[in-house]
Amino acid sequence: MNRTTILAIFSLLILASCGGDKNRNNNQSEKLEAKGGRVYGGYLRISENESFQTLNPSSIVDVVSDFVATQIYSGLVKLNNANLKVEPAIAEKWEIDPSGTKYTFHIRKGITFQDNPCFSGGIGREVKAADFKYSFELLCKNTPNNGAFTSTFKDRVKGANAYFEGKGELEGVKVIDDYTLEITLERPSTVFLQILAEALCSVVAKEAVEKYGEEMKIGTGAFVFDEAHSTKDKIVLRKNPTYYCSDSLGNKLPFLDSVLIYIIPAKDQELALFKDGKLDIITTLPSQSIKEMVETQIQDFQNHPPKYLLDNAPEMITQYYTFNLTRPPFDNIKVRKAFNMAVNRKKIVEDILNNQAFGPAIYGFVPPTFIGYDNAKIKGYEYNVAEAQKLLKEAGYPNGRAFPPVKIILNSGGARYTNVVVEVQKELLENLNINVDFEVIPRAKKIDLESLGQTDISRDAWVADYPSPESFLSVFFGETVPKDINQKSFPNSARYKNAQYDTYYVRGRDAINKDSSYLNFMKAEQILMNDAPMMVLWYDGNYKLTRFGIQNIHTNAMHYRNFADAYIKEMKEQKTETKDSVK
Repeated sequence: MNRTTILAIFSLLILASCGGDKNRNNNQSEKLEAKGGRVYGGYLRISENESFQTLNPSSIVDVVSDFVATQIYSGLVKLNNANLKVEPAIAEKWEIDPSGTKYTFHIRKGITFQDNPCFSGGIGREVKAADFKYSFELLCKNTPNNGAFTSTFKDRVKGANAYFEGKGELEGVKVIDDYTLEITLERPSTVFLQILAEALCSVVAKEAVEKYGEEMKIGTGAFVFDEAHSTKDKIVLRKNPTYYCSDSLGNKLPFLDSVLIYIIPAKDQELALFKDGKLDIITTLPSQSIKEMVETQIQDFQNHPPKYLLDNAPEMITQYYTFNLTRPPFDNIKVRKAFNMAVNRKKIVEDILNNQAFGPAIYGFVPPTFIGYDNAKIKGYEYNVAEAQKLLKEAGYPNGRAFPPVKIILNSGGARYTNVVVEVQKELLENLNINVDFEVIPRAKKIDLESLGQTDISRDAWVADYPSPESFLSVFFGETVPKDINQKSFPNSARYKNAQYDTYYVRGRDAINKDSSYLNFMKAEQILMNDAPMMVLWYDGNYKLTRFGIQNIHTNAMHYRNFADAYIKEMKEQKTETKDSVK
């Protein structure tokens, strides 16, 4: 769906070059001006609706944790903020053998972990290839909090499955020497480098894991987690003086002294704080306020230079409701299809979300953001009340009679989710004569309940872990569902299983080129939509407000944000971090 951007963000693209920090005391934040007119110092103030759940890479399953971890950790490779292409990080280069299965990474010398008491003398030691082997073993270890294995090394890296089952070594990861690491895959993959760029695949230190366990927050990234000043309402990330990267002009990164992340549940409060100069960036704006703000403060957007920049872009995010397929009534495919057809997605997008979305989502589960992958060819569910009523009757519930009580569980995080569920509740009552209850609970509790199969319907959103349709379709891969109903199933909380779907998904995952991969993925997706284990509602589009003068804050479809090279051109209004507070 084509959308017109009200005012495009113009930002300078920096191609960063990275190298080991040989002078640990070379903290250039004392200098105000950097090369090329870039600026050291200042703090960036942003907000999230909920706090992180964990910053232990192998345990991360939510967006906020992933975002914070991206600032703290780094891995072999990284994504470019602007175009999502894979770039060198701790590995300065790599080779792939002709079979497409053996990757050899050459690790930079002199890169160190962040200083912390877990290390001798409190000084972060040098990163070696063995640290990556240790980190990847943690990623493949069968522990209660491991939420990363399924989407990263499972079925990809040689020996990963056996290692997870406790039956062997992680033979696909070998240390050649201190600065050379070899990874061997079971078969070629078109997305493995993108997977390695995830925060989940970051390097961690054994000393930090042994000292802090699940509470570990020690990496090699541009910012250090400030335990002393962080609270339940504010996350403080301060500059890592030993960070290993420089930009293309030779400026040592990061530029910013700190990043302040405020936890603000209400979107209208976020907007008010932005207008009051207490936040520098807000995303996923309250749609009802966008038009009003632009109309009433038009000069703030049109002045030269403008005070604010507003940008809108499609994102690799699908919003949906997940059905629990393990118990009535949603073990009945006709009930699931009836629910899908009884909801007017067009009305939700236009009237409830005020067009702050890309939809209506009448096609597939994969959002329309991947070039060459035409989701419009996937037949989803259009609004059809008559057919919905017919299906419900065939399922044994004519006019909704004898339909059991069901509840939609959704997490806190903004009024739009509540507004949507109220509309869905209304339409199901009007169109199917079914009264559906709903409850708003914390995100962590919601994930626990749905992964244990203790919900009827749960509100979910899938944000691409890496820029490929595979990231979305992996959610419903049947082999990830445990045989024991009492074990957690995540992300496939619907516990959906279809052998034909799995076959096409695996063919797409293991294809040697993108064309073949996409062809099989589309076949798998159509099967998925036919089975309707979920109700796709809309694909996200994101309005972002940025205060003028903030540079290198890129907009991309994955909502991927790494602030290592961000800087503030104008800092006249900034005072000190200690005086900055959100009341």
